Amino acid sequence: MNASPTASARTLRIAVDIGGTFTDVAIFDEVSGRVHLGKSATQPQARVRGILAAIADAGVDVSRPSLLLHGSTVVINALIERRGARTALVTTKGFRDVYEIGRVNRPESFNLFFRKHQPLVPRTLRFEVPERMSAAGEVLAPFDAAEAEALARRLRDLGIEAVAVLFLHAYRNPAHEVRMRKILEQAVPGVFVSTSHEVSNEYREFERTSTVVANAFVGPLVRSYLGGLERDTTAAGLRPHILIMQSSGGLYDLGASKDLPLYMLESGPAAGVTGAGVLCRRLGIPRAISFDMGGTTAKAAVIEGGASRMATDYFVGGYAAGLPLRIPAVDIHEVGTGGGSIARVDPSGMFTVGPQSAGAEPGPVCYGLGGTEPTVTDANVVLGRIDSGNFLGGRMRLDPGAAAEAIREKVAEPLGIGVHEAASGILSVATASMANAARAVTTQRGLDPRDFTLIAYGGAGPLHAAAVARELSIPQVLIPPMPAHFSAVGMLYADFRRDDAKTLLRRLDEKTLEEMDRAYQELEAKGRAALATSETAAADVAVQRSADMRYVGQEHTVTIPVTADLHHPDALAAIRRVFHTEHELRYGHAAPEESVELVTIRSAVIGLVAKPALPPLPPGPPDPPPSARRPPRDVFFDGAGVIRVEAIFWRDRLGPGAVIYGPAVIEEAASVTLVPPGDRVHVHPYGHLIMEVGQP
Repeated sequence: MNASPTASARTLRIAVDIGGTFTDVAIFDEVSGRVHLGKSATQPQARVRGILAAIADAGVDVSRPSLLLHGSTVVINALIERRGARTALVTTKGFRDVYEIGRVNRPESFNLFFRKHQPLVPRTLRFEVPERMSAAGEVLAPFDAAEAEALARRLRDLGIEAVAVLFLHAYRNPAHEVRMRKILEQAVPGVFVSTSHEVSNEYREFERTSTVVANAFVGPLVRSYLGGLERDTTAAGLRPHILIMQSSGGLYDLGASKDLPLYMLESGPAAGVTGAGVLCRRLGIPRAISFDMGGTTAKAAVIEGGASRMATDYFVGGYAAGLPLRIPAVDIHEVGTGGGSIARVDPSGMFTVGPQSAGAEPGPVCYGLGGTEPTVTDANVVLGRIDSGNFLGGRMRLDPGAAAEAIREKVAEPLGIGVHEAASGILSVATASMANAARAVTTQRGLDPRDFTLIAYGGAGPLHAAAVARELSIPQVLIPPMPAHFSAVGMLYADFRRDDAKTLLRRLDEKTLEEMDRAYQELEAKGRAALATSETAAADVAVQRSADMRYVGQEHTVTIPVTADLHHPDALAAIRRVFHTEHELRYGHAAPEESVELVTIRSAVIGLVAKPALPPLPPGPPDPPPSARRPPRDVFFDGAGVIRVEAIFWRDRLGPGAVIYGPAVIEEAASVTLVPPGDRVHVHPYGHLIMEVGQP
């Protein structure tokens, strides 16, 4: 691979993606222009050890100065498992129960088993302080410093590890939150304090409360984790400057990530979407769905015009009963279906796949590491889709007999069916679940998945891509080079990014445009200051503006890009046109005659850095050479049964222009692409596999 010129004095960029099953490393050597890959089993109790093992697997001397780009599931796992710090909430007097009352919405009116969200902080650890700001930021009730100091001493005596501070309308005037932070830090040494205006500077008290509490809840854990990462990598001989991947698809520095750990909630998946966006821009793909299937979960996101959609709200645990978080994040929908997802039949005869996962320890039964529950990977091995002697390039041998026995005992016999039928059923249920993830970001957003290309990656993504595409009637699938390391590779394409927002609540008119421009300038000045201290050696700076708008009288908003020059005489009309168009796309109707209200402005300052460039494949014959062929084997396909597949190939030995007809299997070191009967694959000049679904 080659790189564009860079001002960076560092010669290595080490991207690390820690998943639930494997830790992936992609190392970009700016001197040689090459990317080196490494993989190791994730070690949940010693993650840094897993990182170092993956770096060693890449075979690169990492003693040179480097940037270490890191994505991790540590935050999302801590929230899902409720494994965080002993946290207290301090809020405005009279508003102690906002966090528990929430929105009082009931998405399923007649569901007798519905349970509302469960707060991370119990009521006994929610406290009030006399103070009050108006919605305009004016002091209605002064801050009671004496009571605040007494409360701080009480929190110290209770052994509180983290404190979330949420005062009413602090997004307008944070002065009282700033004073509370100082009092807490003086009275409770070592406590992690998170204030709402620093985490989510927007209106809506419940969402801000939920967001700041979650940030405090994971704060001590993440600080310890990142401190250990910094300490242990240095002790191992690395000399890295560490940047952390954000859920927004950009990077931010280690200091900011220790204060705002919630921003790394979906850091690994966001990196993959970033890489998929780069592919779309380079290949001219107008609309794509990124499909990332790893060992624990599957994720889907939409990319249009080379850019991913951003979500303003994220729900941990789903919309119905989840905790809302208001952070900048790529609009990703995730389901608990991955290679390690466990298949079970409960006593009532209900057959489920996931969300429980065998993870890296003990892993699927076929790993031979102590796993006893059959998984999606076990089903693929039993059906011949994964070569048991060539897993991870032959470094790990699988046990198909043990996998078949587990499926027979735990699934086939309880359901009264055969082993192959049970294994096929496991994959069918998994496919339906993964297709629902793609529907959540397409049909539920007013988009037709048939208009999209499916970009499949992750260790298991290429293996299931054709089935998911068929389920959604998607005509084309693209599988990039290095799919099993794609999220790590995606970090190499990520830029430094600083997102900020400010609630204004104004009717959209010429006067509002002037206020918007001043507010954007303030946000972008903060972003440029953060970039200046980031050590990313950005070659250039880009700014992205957007805004949340609604018709006057509406409750919820639509986020639109703001690309117009706000000083141009046609700016107001241009912004209104974009809003009406987006509203009609999202909701099926628009009302151009109605007044429009600006709610929140959003700005992203992006420091653009040098990126690897994938070189074209060397010239070769379009027909696969004999050296590309692997021994034939029996493979089970839905609707066709067991087929003796002759067309099994090494991916790295296929030349540009090669065309492969299903049924076929294309193998590489850490992934497998399955080509069902009736599908066709051709090899792109840059090594991508382009699968036409339903093209015999």
